[in-house]
Amino acid sequence: MKRLLLLRHAKSSWDAPELADHDRPLAPRGRRAAKVISQYLRRQSLAPALVLFSSAQRTRETLERIRPALGEAAAVEIERELYQASEQGLLARLRAIPDEVASVLLIGHNPALEQLAVSLAARGERLDALQRKFPTAALATLDFEGSWKELGPGSAELTDFVTPKQLG
Repeated sequence: MKRLLLLRHAKSSWDAPELADHDRPLAPRGRRAAKVISQYLRRQSLAPALVLFSSAQRTRETLERIRPALGEAAAVEIERELYQASEQGLLARLRAIPDEVASVLLIGHNPALEQLAVSLAARGERLDALQRKFPTAALATLDFEGSWKELGPGSAELTDFVTPKQLG
């Protein structure tokens, strides 16, 4: 069984309008939310073998705040292409993962991240919540059988979907 964790970056700041979108940092609310998600990852022992994240400042800061909960074994790869990737672009990247990698955390952006999660999830108790909204710092956990190459629409089960607001 493979596990895919999809984490939307935490809330970013709009306090410096002169900054390019790529360079926007986390807002104070985003830093708090990332801490809540980090605690959840640790409690649930969700330590992926591989972490992929966009090069945007807000995804880098999100990773920085959750990194202690991920364990030392995770390989971490920053990928500029993930910044403005489409749903199909994200899926293509995931399909390229070697099969010996059992679990992946992808930290990215909407709308592509939400579209990917909704597309992959065939079933799951929290599917309605996921389909309504994928807010900042929300985490979707998807499990599926087979290889990364076979990942596609309806191939996964949404085993959990949590938001910082829900956690606390």
